[in-house]
Amino acid sequence: MKPHRLTFAFQLGVTLLACAFLMVPAGASILAGFTVNYFRGVSSGLTLKWIGEVLALYSDTILLSIAIALGTLGVTLLIGVPAAWALARRPSRLTRLVEEVVTLPVAIPGLALALALILAYGGIREFRMSPLFILTGHVLYTLPFMLRAVMAVLAAVDVRTLEEGAASLGASPLQRFFHVVVPNARGGILAGALMVVTLSIGEFNLTWMLHTPLTKTLPVGLADSYASMRLEIASAYTLVFFVMIVPLLVALQLFGRTVEGTAK
Repeated sequence: MKPHRLTFAFQLGVTLLACAFLMVPAGASILAGFTVNYFRGVSSGLTLKWIGEVLALYSDTILLSIAIALGTLGVTLLIGVPAAWALARRPSRLTRLVEEVVTLPVAIPGLALALALILAYGGIREFRMSPLFILTGHVLYTLPFMLRAVMAVLAAVDVRTLEEGAASLGASPLQRFFHVVVPNARGGILAGALMVVTLSIGEFNLTWMLHTPLTKTLPVGLADSYASMRLEIASAYTLVFFVMIVPLLVALQLFGRTVEGTAK
């Protein structure tokens, strides 16, 4: 066998082993969500009972996670896209400093960010007990991803030159934003939107600190199910979580490949 074929076979073997190492636990967890009794295995029979239990017990939690993720997306779009436009059109030391400050929450552990929010706003009882408190934390955590994604696209298309051309034709600032900036930034906006929704739905550390018994989200409910419910119910909850999060991850990967293909 030629050396390059041996190298390929070795790389393929390592890749398959790594995939098996990662996928076997996930597969076992999913299978447990369908078995009547996990400890007896598949021989006990298959059932959808545990998924029904999850939907009955945690439907409010699942819906709240979706609502917070969509709310987070809306706020990051309203703030992130105009902010990225402003930072990209006039690059300077000041704009770089602002970008670093906005990006700072990514470098701070979620628990520390949550503690800062509790210390600053925890005294406002109505705010502290509402889902808006978690939404605020998610916006702080995910805004840098929207900002960076849009800024990268705007820098690549030289948005300042495009704006100057539109201005010379009489376009107002609002017209330039909606008819020049947004269409040219749509790739970054879509990529940022997918990241924001995915991160918001899956975020645990920050949410765990900010949640209350009435504002549990999907990851917090998952931890609760593992701590207080049957293993089969917790496994079924994991399956529900996968069903929600995996399509978003696949969409993000497909979009990334589409963007790369267009660029080439």
